[in-house]
Amino acid sequence: MSEFEFIFALFGLLLGLSIVEVLGGLARVIEARLNAGSMVRIGWLTPLLGVFVLLDLLSFWMAGWVTRSMITVSGFSLMAVTCFTGAYYLAARLAFPRDPDVMSDLDAHFFRVRRIVLGVLLILLLCQLGWYASLPKLAPLLVQPLSLTLTLVLAGLMITAMLVRGERVSRAVMLALVARYLVVYLL
Repeated sequence: MSEFEFIFALFGLLLGLSIVEVLGGLARVIEARLNAGSMVRIGWLTPLLGVFVLLDLLSFWMAGWVTRSMITVSGFSLMAVTCFTGAYYLAARLAFPRDPDVMSDLDAHFFRVRRIVLGVLLILLLCQLGWYASLPKLAPLLVQPLSLTLTLVLAGLMITAMLVRGERVSRAVMLALVARYLVVYLL
């Protein structure tokens, strides 16, 4: 077993649980909405937040693959992976309400949790960029025009989504966040 495989077992387990949280949350709200007499209003914002969290999780999973040759086993690396993926789990867990019947307006849920969820993801982005900047192989790539532009767009949209008021503007910003990831994945 290589060092990467050893670390990636923990990494994959915790990120996998995060993905399950997002998909399970979506399934809970759909199921609650399908119940006879349900007052659950799904709206756009919470599902978009869930999709964004899922896409961000996938980007970090890909980042793990890209940096596989630079990962070494140590107590620090195990703690760092646990903290990082644990924060992703927290964001994934909060994306959808635990009991949609209690929080029946999912747009209201979005406005309740968006700063926490997006704030956690923004902090993780900054930590990831800091780690990349410390690696001689990756540091030069951070300042390449495309990479820098995509990162600034991501961070700017995340901050905007945390701060804007109003359902319509929030929907447009969340759609832009999801679209940004889809464009990156298709490049």
